[in-house]
Amino acid sequence: MQRARLAATAMAAVAVAGVAAAVAANASTAQVQPAASAAVLSPNALSNNWYASAPYLMPQSNNPPDPTVVMAATGQKAFQLAFILAPDGGGCSPTWDGKSAVSSDTAVAGVISKIRGAGGDVSVSVGGYGGTKLGQTCGTVAATAAAYQQVIDKYSLKAIDFDLEEPEYENDAAVNNELGAAKTLQANNPGLFVSVTMPGTAAGTGWFGTQLLDKSKALGFTPNNFSIMPFDGGFNGAASQTSALEALHGLLMSHMGWDSATAYSHEGFSGMNGKSDAAEMFYQADFQTVLDYATSHGLGRFTFWSVNRDRQCGASTDNGICSNVTQNDWDFTKYTAKFAGATPPQSPPPTTTTTTTTPGGGGSCTAAAWNAATAYSGGAVVSYNGHQWTAKWWTQGEAPSTGGSGVWTDNGPCGGGATTTTNPPGGGNCTGVAAWNAATAYNGGAVVSYNGHKWTAKWWTQGEAPSTGGSGVWTDNGAC
Repeated sequence: MQRARLAATAMAAVAVAGVAAAVAANASTAQVQPAASAAVLSPNALSNNWYASAPYLMPQSNNPPDPTVVMAATGQKAFQLAFILAPDGGGCSPTWDGKSAVSSDTAVAGVISKIRGAGGDVSVSVGGYGGTKLGQTCGTVAATAAAYQQVIDKYSLKAIDFDLEEPEYENDAAVNNELGAAKTLQANNPGLFVSVTMPGTAAGTGWFGTQLLDKSKALGFTPNNFSIMPFDGGFNGAASQTSALEALHGLLMSHMGWDSATAYSHEGFSGMNGKSDAAEMFYQADFQTVLDYATSHGLGRFTFWSVNRDRQCGASTDNGICSNVTQNDWDFTKYTAKFAGATPPQSPPPTTTTTTTTPGGGGSCTAAAWNAATAYSGGAVVSYNGHQWTAKWWTQGEAPSTGGSGVWTDNGPCGGGATTTTNPPGGGNCTGVAAWNAATAYNGGAVVSYNGHKWTAKWWTQGEAPSTGGSGVWTDNGAC
């Protein structure tokens, strides 16, 4: 799972210099200080939902963007800065990417200062794919924990992510050091948000992943969540990812001894936007579908790799610095902001030419009528508003339409004839309350009328018709 993490390393020095210059421009009379000693870097102590939504960002390589630009465009407040490794030359001291010692860092501290100055905060990710991990070189749990405590103290962290992958992932002693260190940090830093990220498979996670769960259970270690990365492993769109997440849910129950609700609340998704290193493709609609699954099942984390890639490719198609799909800048980061409960600013659609083909007739609509309470798998066929529809991937609670997340394909009117579409009844005497619209994004607290009732949204939603089923986003306030 290469994840294009080490691509564009030749740009690293230029990128860091650019970010440092931007920080200097904002504080021309002040020298950037290490985070632990600079009042400007005191944490904003965001709520856990923000740390759980923090997308990965490499601050020293892969052409890092200005995080405050991303924040303003998306509403995202937290970022997962990557990666802390052992020094390339060996040893048990924390470094950025194996090269820049945390103890003498000012460049990343400046990036953190800028994020916090804009009202956000950071988590730091340790490990990742490739490189030498501290769990491999520190030798003991205590030494590994001490190395990571330096990072927490340096940057006044409220969150940390243990990204356990190759080659450390297969090293029992190294994984024991990492998990033991995570438990120690959790005990010594009350309130610290701790995530564990590991490779995903169609079965949820593989043999080494289940061993990791068993070791966590034996150690008595319970992180805020265990996240899988369902990509670079034969995945194809959202349906395969939600299936893997459902499989992980079963593993968390069987290996950790949790009930269903507890397992979901400790489960996380860490995706990859656009084209993966294995040439799998994940589009905005895929992210929306997985987001719907995550929110409707109460998952504890929704993030992705990476903000550095969250832009359309131009002259370069380097998979480390762009997504290789049609998009606006920061499209995918907006989904993490939605998971945290924010309403991202609107952006214009990507500039691309599309051809719309009118679907053919849908036969006699012998399919069952769509039901908001039913979970449909990809390929499921339903009838709705006189048309026949086919689900492209897993969905629940989203009424068939050509809008929303795009999960439904319109197969055309039943019988091939003209169709009269019946709009939901207006709001009765719901004076001043607009009718629900599938194309409108609603914030928590928004009030609409639908089917003669007044409804209030509990959180951000779009495309899900008000009902007492589905994801449960809508509260029925009664008949108008």
